[in-house]
Amino acid sequence: MQSLTTTGQRVDLSLADGNPLVLSAMSEVFEKDPRFSLVATAATAEGFLATIMRIPVHVGVIDWQIPALGGQKLIEVLRDHESAPRIVVYGDDTKTDLPRHAMLAGAAGFVGRNAPVETLLDTCASVAMGQMVFPFLDVRELQNDPINALTKRERALLEALAQGLSNRELARDFQISTNTVKFHMSNLYEKLGLRNRAQAIAFFYAEREKAGRR
Repeated sequence: MQSLTTTGQRVDLSLADGNPLVLSAMSEVFEKDPRFSLVATAATAEGFLATIMRIPVHVGVIDWQIPALGGQKLIEVLRDHESAPRIVVYGDDTKTDLPRHAMLAGAAGFVGRNAPVETLLDTCASVAMGQMVFPFLDVRELQNDPINALTKRERALLEALAQGLSNRELARDFQISTNTVKFHMSNLYEKLGLRNRAQAIAFFYAEREKAGRR
């Protein structure tokens, strides 16, 4: 993901929120701050993706509940794009696990909707400079989360596995040998404390359902 390194350069930014009132209010806030250049806004995850693929930006501010993909899936999709923006999740303060899930998904920052406007602005500026900005999180809990132990490749393999792909199909899609697929899957099973493909698929959908309740 991109990071802003040139001192004094304005931060190109894109916003995505399904609530038109929130989207309008945030747009006004960023347009008034000389540190930022608001490039585009979107009401859906798909609209946000389409925009940033055409016009890359430094930072994207998204609602965790953005329709229709949702924030977690949107961030996961963006992880595969080298020119993707660094993401700040703008979410519900009352859901205490939300910052943790945003971080594990790959976000660079989190700001609660009840936080002062200055917090949102300063967080985006810091994220643009390459920093990670989250409210207090129990790092021990993050370290104990099995998903956090997976590499990017292993996460992608787990998701593909859950779609019913065979080892041969995984090898084809990831452009690796079947032996390499088996090696990655063995590591994945060990990290998650699983024994086989069926358990891995069940684990994937259980974790996705748990995240959806956050």
